[in-house]
Amino acid sequence: MTKEEENILLKEGNLLPVMEHFYTIQGEGFHAGKAAYFIRLGGCDVGCHWCDVKESWDPTLHPVMNAIEIAETAARHCKTIVLTGGEPLMWNLEILTSKLKELGCTIHIETSGAYPMSGHLDWITLSPKKTGLPLAEIYTKAHELKMIIFNNNDFNFATEQGSKVNENCELYLQSEWSKRDAMYPKITDFILENPKWRSSIQTHKYLNIP
Repeated sequence: MTKEEENILLKEGNLLPVMEHFYTIQGEGFHAGKAAYFIRLGGCDVGCHWCDVKESWDPTLHPVMNAIEIAETAARHCKTIVLTGGEPLMWNLEILTSKLKELGCTIHIETSGAYPMSGHLDWITLSPKKTGLPLAEIYTKAHELKMIIFNNNDFNFATEQGSKVNENCELYLQSEWSKRDAMYPKITDFILENPKWRSSIQTHKYLNIP
């Protein structure tokens, strides 16, 4: 296959750059504790300095996989699928998600919202970043808003972003992992003053699972 042919298949969504895929337990947010199959796609240009998967940023570092084959592999393990990254919406998810739905899967996505929606998605976790704000359409469709708290200014950003999502969207504050000892007491105080928010903890890191 030539590079040009590969690029066409990537654009169509027949191929996707897959950094990793694995069966585990969802560690954070609304669905924490549930068994899920994660598909982590390579590629992200949002560039958060505290990102814990910076190795996902360059899509050329990761093997391209056939979307149908990865869907079939995932569905054999679990019917709850989480698409993450990187930024999964950099890619056309139509073929992957159509096959997953055909196989009876429920599809979750974790996204910054900086790219247009594609594919068939049942649960949208929006995690906005200052370096690449969400598109307007994403705010209206998000089921869950997950704001990462790295410093005190992030509470203002969270409040701003929380005002933009639909009224049924679940609101979460989650400390950046390295700042957890300093930020979770502040998150607690913020939630007590603003009880529409909830705390999210990266339980998978405490459990030492992917």
